[in-house]
Amino acid sequence: MVEPVTPEPPRPVRRTLLNQSWLDVAFVHWAVDPEAVGGLLPRGVRPDVYEGATYVGLIAFRMHRVGWFGLPGVPYFGNFPETNVRLYSVDELGRRGVVFRSFEASRLLPVLIARLGFQLPYMWAEMSVRQRGDVIDYAARRRRPRPAGSGGAHARISIRIGERIAEPSGLDDFLTARWGLHGDWYGRSLYLPNVHPRWRLHRAELLHLDENLITAAGLPRPATPPNSVLFSPGVPVRFGAPI
Repeated sequence: MVEPVTPEPPRPVRRTLLNQSWLDVAFVHWAVDPEAVGGLLPRGVRPDVYEGATYVGLIAFRMHRVGWFGLPGVPYFGNFPETNVRLYSVDELGRRGVVFRSFEASRLLPVLIARLGFQLPYMWAEMSVRQRGDVIDYAARRRRPRPAGSGGAHARISIRIGERIAEPSGLDDFLTARWGLHGDWYGRSLYLPNVHPRWRLHRAELLHLDENLITAAGLPRPATPPNSVLFSPGVPVRFGAPI
């Protein structure tokens, strides 16, 4: 049985492995056929669906104060922009989560730790986040490793922040309220749970998008405008130990 979509964590994290904040978050999503992404998921998970469709997400934000075991976050190496490409998943125990196809991050040390320690697909990139009033621009250009046959994976996203959403829709919660990460860890299935306060979500207008991170992550190039564009000022997050 699949657990329900809930705007607050369905289970506690009693021992903190990682703590961080995700700030100035842009969520850009496209609906796709689940069969188009099923082969890109780890063993033991399948695409999670909402009204028959699953989604590809392009998520850009500022990582702030990454720390370990509940200790205060690192001020320099723990602060950096990030952009990720993610899919939506559910495992054999019914736990909903996300599968990350790629992460762009501007600090080399966190990239190396994530790749070696958790086998997560982090990439070292030149990145920036700039805000002008209600407009935010996110930019990323991958340094290493570059995808084969590519002059460089990149993304430039510009959004205008709209009104706060008083009552998020079922789709809004499905795309944002995800309480775990599914992956492979040295040949073993990994589920990394997380908790954070309920998202404060805003509608957003996509002003500009130029990217090839989605195709670099092995997914089809989106053929339509996004189905959903959201913004949040952010949340503090805690990750528990893998289970």
